[in-house]
Amino acid sequence: MGTFHFRNHWDLRVSSSTTMFSKILIANRGEIACRVIKTARRMGIRTVAVYSEADRDALHTLQADEAVCIGPPPSSESYLMIDRILEACRETGAEAVHPGYGFLSENAVFAERLADAGVTFIGPNVEAIRSMGDKITSKQLAQSAGVNTIPGHAGVISGPEEAVAIAREIGYPVMLKASAGGGGKGMRIARNDEECVAGIEAASREALSAFGDDRVFIEKYIDEPRHIEIQVLADRQGNVIHLGERECSLQRRHQKVIEEAPSPFLDAATRSAMGDQAVALARAVNYQSAGTVEFIVDPDRNFYFLEMNTRLQVEHPVTEYVTGLDLVEIMIRTAAGQTLPLTQSDVRLSGWSIEARVYAEDPFRGFLPSVGRLVRYLPPTESDAVRVDAGVYEGGEVSMYYDPMIAKLITHGETREQARERMRDALNEFHVRGVSHNISFLSALIEHRRFREGRLSTNLIAEEYPDGFHPSDAIHDDPALLIVVAAAVHRKYMDRAAGISGQLAGYERTIDDDWVVVMNGDQHHVETRPVTGGHDVTFGGERYRIRSEWQFGQPLFKGTINGTAVCLQIERRNMIYRLFHWGSQVDVMVLTARAAELLACMPVKEPPDTSRFLLSPMPGLLTQLRVDVGNDVQTGQDLAVIEAMKMENVLRAERDGKVSQVMAAVGDTLAVDQPILEFE
Repeated sequence: MGTFHFRNHWDLRVSSSTTMFSKILIANRGEIACRVIKTARRMGIRTVAVYSEADRDALHTLQADEAVCIGPPPSSESYLMIDRILEACRETGAEAVHPGYGFLSENAVFAERLADAGVTFIGPNVEAIRSMGDKITSKQLAQSAGVNTIPGHAGVISGPEEAVAIAREIGYPVMLKASAGGGGKGMRIARNDEECVAGIEAASREALSAFGDDRVFIEKYIDEPRHIEIQVLADRQGNVIHLGERECSLQRRHQKVIEEAPSPFLDAATRSAMGDQAVALARAVNYQSAGTVEFIVDPDRNFYFLEMNTRLQVEHPVTEYVTGLDLVEIMIRTAAGQTLPLTQSDVRLSGWSIEARVYAEDPFRGFLPSVGRLVRYLPPTESDAVRVDAGVYEGGEVSMYYDPMIAKLITHGETREQARERMRDALNEFHVRGVSHNISFLSALIEHRRFREGRLSTNLIAEEYPDGFHPSDAIHDDPALLIVVAAAVHRKYMDRAAGISGQLAGYERTIDDDWVVVMNGDQHHVETRPVTGGHDVTFGGERYRIRSEWQFGQPLFKGTINGTAVCLQIERRNMIYRLFHWGSQVDVMVLTARAAELLACMPVKEPPDTSRFLLSPMPGLLTQLRVDVGNDVQTGQDLAVIEAMKMENVLRAERDGKVSQVMAAVGDTLAVDQPILEFE
């Protein structure tokens, strides 16, 4: 967590009669395992990591004091194997287990088995996990505790016919939701009978695959909803408080993308009412540890209970920033029997914090997951205002078996705008190569007018990018900045080349000041002169004073332009400079006037036609193949299903045709762009 310091209040009320754990096991992987290790180390607690064979060299495995292999790469054979984790506890003498989030973090059987083995579960009691982990039961308990709930049918749906009847009674649109689980899995919106039938089958199938429980229920879908959640803390002495809210409305396919605290939408009265209801629900289930009560909020600030997550949330760092509290430490201490360090009146929120989730996925190819080795990984410089929570390192791998998160980037400021600007600048510095990533998409969202104005809803991404995210959505709003930096960098390279030794006297290479920058097919004439500390570039009748200590090969160009600090990512690829700034990525050439003239005469090479093939859009497991040789297919027809990153991806026909060849079999592990079918 870099140089970020918690403003903990713990030393005010530490119970002297309680002994602290000497060793804890972390039943998780990735960034959350590393996050727990950092706090445990600060507390003087030894840690045990568990890992699958795919994670033998993962960061959490390397950082922990001890590490135990618990099985093959699939999570169903490793991180979800309760017996193997219990055996790891026995082998290492771990006194407690922190489950992180995902995997077994909300599994009541796991918590029960730990208790039977005499190992403390760093989380709530079994009854709270069981009741809140079932969305149907939790909704009924919320209603009895006086918490606002969404109109709907709280019972389990038996099948498509009953689903349609209930949906008609509630009124479309409706939300079909898996009773067990979360993370956007097993959820579908239905706006008519046809979508309801298809959705209930898909949600049930996905829920069974993800959680081993195919139960689905139905509730009213709120148009233009905001997703706002309340962080609660509780100890074993019955004390319960809340730490305000987090705005989690920026979502893509029900997966959170950017979160912030506080919400730019809530007023003091709504915040207080939501906090009171969240605390009431926690008391109703005798809650202990950290938990989150999630609400849907409509445009009129009416709020309705969504679910309670009985674990640490991915987005917990924004709450840590605005409260100064280490939530992981509080979880560990309350699990050890200590009392909460503060009361509700002690809670003070300071400033604003924003978190962006950096994923290994390609936003320009429908956000398909990307796997492979992190050839370069240079996160932004951390400070009191910039924090990076990661579970990867340069040279490590992003595996196809798990969630594709690379890191969480969190910023803080005195105001929302300051936190936003720091996030924008930090994204400029985040350098990842070897896998595709979503940094350009995150940058576009941070700069989006609706985000800047705080006009959010869970529909924002679908509304603003209805056809997906494309390179044209990340066009730089100040192309002159890219042009003049490219010109300055090229001039630096040319001056170095001109200084080579052994040149024939009288025929030394000379460098002109006039150049042509070719960007997006357009030619821009510039004049570039070297000066002390940088270059002066004249473009469009304006002089740009570029000052920088950038050296050859450095991926980040840091300096000033006319006195304003800038940071761009830059790579030289033969004649091409690839620049990245504010989410925009461009390939630029800097040529002499004659070379630019000749370039304009060059023919354009057309890409090969692959329309007669069905290609795998991602690395993954081919689980279903729904056609065979000789079958006629129609546009939109389901052809194959690929499972990757814990998600089911259906491939559909883009045109009518006939299958002439099947080039892969069910059970094959596919690479990106590997042919699956060929059409006549």
